[in-house]
Amino acid sequence: MADLRQFKLPDVGEGLTEGEILSWLVAVGDTVVVNQPLCEVETAKAAVELPSPFAGTVTALHFEPGTTVDVGAPIITIDVGGDGATAGGATAPATAPEPTAPTGSGLIGETNANGRTAVLVGYGPRSTEARRRPRRTGEAAAARATAPQVLPEADYGSGSDRPPLLATAPDATVKPVRHGGLETGRAAEAHLAGADAAPAPVVPAAPGRGALRPLAKPPVRKYAKDLGIDLASVTGTGEGGVITRADVDAARSAVAPAPAPSVVRTAAAGDTRIPVKGVRKHTAAAMVASAFTAPHVTEFLTVDVTRTMKLRERLAARPELAGVKVSPLLFVAKAVLLAAQRHPMVNSSWDEAAQEIVVHGAVNLGIAAATPRGLVVPNVKDAGRLSLVELAGALADLTATARAGRTPPADMSGGTLTITNVGVFGVDTGTPILNPGESAILAFGAVRDTPWVHKGKVVPRKVTTLALSFDHRVIDGELGSRFLADVGALLHDPGTALVF
Repeated sequence: MADLRQFKLPDVGEGLTEGEILSWLVAVGDTVVVNQPLCEVETAKAAVELPSPFAGTVTALHFEPGTTVDVGAPIITIDVGGDGATAGGATAPATAPEPTAPTGSGLIGETNANGRTAVLVGYGPRSTEARRRPRRTGEAAAARATAPQVLPEADYGSGSDRPPLLATAPDATVKPVRHGGLETGRAAEAHLAGADAAPAPVVPAAPGRGALRPLAKPPVRKYAKDLGIDLASVTGTGEGGVITRADVDAARSAVAPAPAPSVVRTAAAGDTRIPVKGVRKHTAAAMVASAFTAPHVTEFLTVDVTRTMKLRERLAARPELAGVKVSPLLFVAKAVLLAAQRHPMVNSSWDEAAQEIVVHGAVNLGIAAATPRGLVVPNVKDAGRLSLVELAGALADLTATARAGRTPPADMSGGTLTITNVGVFGVDTGTPILNPGESAILAFGAVRDTPWVHKGKVVPRKVTTLALSFDHRVIDGELGSRFLADVGALLHDPGTALVF
């Protein structure tokens, strides 16, 4: 009577969660003994051979070579019953042949004549050869192929409990799969025995054990597979030439993504290709890094800024501001600086390496500027110490230098808080992306004449919309809302700056 046991993938390292089956060293129908290597598995630490904990006949291989398997998942089924190899009436030897190894039996934990000890992960000596069981007759194979058999859970290895499996369903059709040039599966047995069976497609054999494989840990292999990167084309920079995740990312960035299968783009008259380099390349990389590392939240506030616009007209006419550009952006910048004094956490950075929040003592105020070479964000160092007139001059110099393409690297680094003025393009608002290393960015929309309820009446007022994006790891909803409300209050009534 058949006694089926499942061998589950063990944890062959220290806390590993998965391994990749490189190759099978046995096939369905082979007779195996205890400690005989069954397969070669690559983990995050090494490639090892897994020895069999059972003696018997292989009835099923559950995964193809190249498959990454979770620890605890059944990978092979072995019939350990005394007459399991003779199911259906076929004749088989009563006992398996004795191994002919010259040194010891090779059992787990036993030391051979060479002084080596066989261990679980397959470093012990291989003392036996795989043996094929006798071929079944057509009637025996047909009877076995149609009889449902329940596979009990193995008592070896770790993993979550699973319900019993049917070896074959009465109405199921099992297609033969080639393994090392031999058909496997119950349909293959019937085919070998001469039984009538419909032809089935054959899966090509996996590469042999001798094939050269790129050196990479299973998590890196899975990452490369998900990205569609062929590891054979990647140069490893890790110790001993091992391919790392960074190597895969570098290969991905060096190769243009293939178009979707359903979309075919061909060159057309008038098409222009623009190389992504310099400022554009840096900006693209920075925005991708920011978008997929900092959890963004964006809040919006529509504000009546009529009083601020009137103040702007009055200040522009003052002698001390002659020749200085008094723009709406100047008042937004001043409001942001004042609000940051009340809410210092907004002017912070997330230190991933140290797992700390760095609250900056000075506000290096970044101003996003569109230039022919792309978007740049120079910043005014310690902008909070400047008076309104000094701030106006600094902003004018900053934007003029940026548009001329002469911004020095020092002005492009060290920013802590940024404003982007989308209103200059007639845009009402947007959802800005944080500059890497910063925790907040404010979008300032266009100032428009808008019907507004003022003193109980609907009248035209100067109205704008502010959008604040922030890193939710540093700034929670309450802090972000209070900061944005303070900026709005200062722009609605500039006189409130006297009480800040």
